Amino acid sequence: MVLRDEELLLAVLNSAPVTDGVAADALDESREGAALVQSWGGSGSPKELARLQQVRAALQAVIRGEEPATDDLASALASATQTPRVTRDGVTWDLRVPDDDRLAVETILAWSRVITDLPGRLRPCANAECNLFLVDHSRPGTAKWCSMATCGNRMKARAYARRAAAG
Repeated sequence: MVLRDEELLLAVLNSAPVTDGVAADALDESREGAALVQSWGGSGSPKELARLQQVRAALQAVIRGEEPATDDLASALASATQTPRVTRDGVTWDLRVPDDDRLAVETILAWSRVITDLPGRLRPCANAECNLFLVDHSRPGTAKWCSMATCGNRMKARAYARRAAAG
């Protein structure tokens, strides 16, 4: 469950990348936006996409430490309930929420589980020009970049260039 939570959370958080200084939105009302949402079990309706954009913006702000989670995230959860169901394998919780809110609520619940199970490991990329997030699975917990191949190499090359120019 944790891996799916991480994948969903990062798919939503990282659906607004910045490439060469230009922001994109994979949750817009295009065919691609609907396809992304449908790949996670959503309908891809305009209302669902708008709700996910709101939740994404609130979660990004919270993770970056820009504002508290309470208002926007609480309003997204207002229509959700979880009901316990006993099975042979133990207790499971069934989520009851309007269809257009389901994926947004699942994303918030995934965020909650990730920060509970992996405290301090969900963070924004250390490249200020990047808008992506990562879940750090490194042993020392010191990962900084969304990708070593892109942001990590760029940042290290810039640091090297600064040191070389200074000295």
